[in-house]
Amino acid sequence: MKKNCLLLAALLAAAVSLQASDAGFKSIFNGKDLSGWKGNPTFWSVEDGAITGKATPENPTKPNTFIVWEDGTLDDFELRLKFKIVGDNEKGQANSGIQYRSQVLDQEKFIVGGYQADFEAGQTYSGILYEERGRGILALRGEQVVIEPQVPGKKGAKKAVTGSVGKSEEIQAAIKQGDWNDYRIIARGNHLIHEINGKTTVDVTDNDSEKRSMSGVLALQLHQGPPMTVQFKDIKLKRFPLTHAKKLVMVAGKPSHPPLMHEFNAGVQLLQNCLEQGQDKVLSTFYLNGWPKDPTAFDNADGILFYMDGKVKHEIAQSKERIAEVDALAAKGVGIACAHYGVEVVPETLGEQFKRWIGGHYEHEFSCNPMWEPDYQNLPMHPITRGVKPFKVKDEWYFNMRFRDQLAGVKPILQAVPSDAVRNGPYVYPRGPYAHIQANKGLPETMMWAVDRRDGGRGFGFTGGHFHLNWGNDDYRRVFLNGLVWVTGAEVPKGGINSRVTEELLMSNLDPKPDPRKRKQAKGKAKAKKK
Repeated sequence: MKKNCLLLAALLAAAVSLQASDAGFKSIFNGKDLSGWKGNPTFWSVEDGAITGKATPENPTKPNTFIVWEDGTLDDFELRLKFKIVGDNEKGQANSGIQYRSQVLDQEKFIVGGYQADFEAGQTYSGILYEERGRGILALRGEQVVIEPQVPGKKGAKKAVTGSVGKSEEIQAAIKQGDWNDYRIIARGNHLIHEINGKTTVDVTDNDSEKRSMSGVLALQLHQGPPMTVQFKDIKLKRFPLTHAKKLVMVAGKPSHPPLMHEFNAGVQLLQNCLEQGQDKVLSTFYLNGWPKDPTAFDNADGILFYMDGKVKHEIAQSKERIAEVDALAAKGVGIACAHYGVEVVPETLGEQFKRWIGGHYEHEFSCNPMWEPDYQNLPMHPITRGVKPFKVKDEWYFNMRFRDQLAGVKPILQAVPSDAVRNGPYVYPRGPYAHIQANKGLPETMMWAVDRRDGGRGFGFTGGHFHLNWGNDDYRRVFLNGLVWVTGAEVPKGGINSRVTEELLMSNLDPKPDPRKRKQAKGKAKAKKK
């Protein structure tokens, strides 16, 4: 009986240990189809619950081809998956790899470059760290390596083998040829570790700040060469809090307006470009066209921007689960920022949450949305205003927010006095004038504000952002970029975030223009229904 109790206790302890080790991991492949993954369908499919890449004599690969995880990007993480590789040729040759923190170099040809956790059907390369289309082999199997900045004019990595993580032959002996194996990849800052079947294969510290990558895509490789089959399954991801920077996640809403208005998708991509130009204390990533499909999207976020349509269309408001998720993140101290229509919510659905998260919100028929040109002359002392000079920009600047009682904890950032004509509201929806708006004639209104929350997080609201081309104004852009850095908890530089926006950048990534023929057809169908 005692032996049985001890055995049961041991089994329970093992189960608890296993459960703990799996904590925080989320599946990023559904085992059924290639949802969230994009590659050349000539080579990639799903077979037996696994992402499968096949090269045949009739359909060879040249050059290497990849299938890319499109639902998110990687920064600091642990990835776990199972792989199997078989050489469908006389010599049994086959090679593949897992790209991480990599870059898509050619979207049409599915060419990717960057860090690769290598594996093969042979005896030498499984587990090494290779840099595809870059510095080549960074660490051989069994090596502990430190990589230093490259010597100018010389190719390849400047590396030093500083120790061993095991004998290459012993690592190889643990790999099952032609069968399923477990691959584990850990990336924390510039420290990279590979592991196969429980054995560490490489341990690398990359000190080359010019060549290393701290974020990028995840992709799976089908190598050029002889016919082969490679498979991947049970792909799970866990994110770690960044230690070298704060992380900002930007969520862009779906297209909704005519060109150059509500360009949420182009806007977040432009903002990321500007943040990369102006500082290195915040690492930013973005998700396009609505709520992220990446189940790990917010897991290591320090701040989140919601730039999207609002009211009943607000992406957060689409389910109780989303509301609860953001509420839990805010309670943990994650910063929350909302821009333009994204500050408007239905009070009964999200009003109290928005007051907690960002200090206030737009309320239908209480707030108003005129097109006007505020003159921001008096900027308060605050990190968000660092380096910002007085400016005037015409936009759909909402005002008269439903703030917390007595503006508790709310710090106005952008304030101006609307003219009487603006307050009379002929160009607002629903059409004005509103008596309670007119009653405040001559008083300043707040178009951007910030809060330091009791939970330790930060929040801000910004009511501009209607006209995409306004991001070309240096001070309009700087005050918003400063806000994004500040909301993550990072320090805003003394002169603010400096960035340069070209016409090419402004006009990049715009939402596709609607087909006027389809619009006419839709109107025709609508009229027919009314009849």
